[in-house]
Amino acid sequence: MKSENKYIGDDKFKKFLEHYACPAPLELVKWRFAGSICSPNLELRPTDVISSLWENNQAPRLETKKEAELFFQFFMGLWDEIFTLVADNSLKFSPIKSGDDLIKICESRYENIEMGFVEGFWGGLEDAKIPAYVAEVADSLTALAEAYKTMVGKINTQKDNKQIFEAILRCDKMTEKTISFLIENYVLPRINDLKRVVN
Repeated sequence: MKSENKYIGDDKFKKFLEHYACPAPLELVKWRFAGSICSPNLELRPTDVISSLWENNQAPRLETKKEAELFFQFFMGLWDEIFTLVADNSLKFSPIKSGDDLIKICESRYENIEMGFVEGFWGGLEDAKIPAYVAEVADSLTALAEAYKTMVGKINTQKDNKQIFEAILRCDKMTEKTISFLIENYVLPRINDLKRVVN
């Protein structure tokens, strides 16, 4: 699907989020959008998801029609970018290197999966009529998110954390495979019904 809204790029979008005091970092926004695109809640609107990025759904007050148009145009540029990744089944974590801050990586992975993809996927639904295997896959993603949180407590900042680094890589692979399975078997067969627009 060719996007009608052009994504402004990561650097500019980070500044855009800062300008509107959005508490959600860019990576979390991307994963929340990805989960929302995959959501069984077909009544979920992008505007609802965007609003959810601020605490108590208190999205910023937009002063003019032009500002509102640009605000949603920028967000929908990212939305369409993520939609393409979902349609291509190519969602991936940002790669990590052995010298990276592993505590920060694990905390970020937890947030991106649980507060990002999983929360976006459920889309506010309390009781979704979905196949049992889909619910099990979503639950397994929550378990994988918890694994990252557990690893935080095992990281020693003074010693070699090679085993933890390798464990993170394995967990990344499992998480990416789980999301890929969900997309291939549940999302792609109905991808044409998931093209949500601002309304």
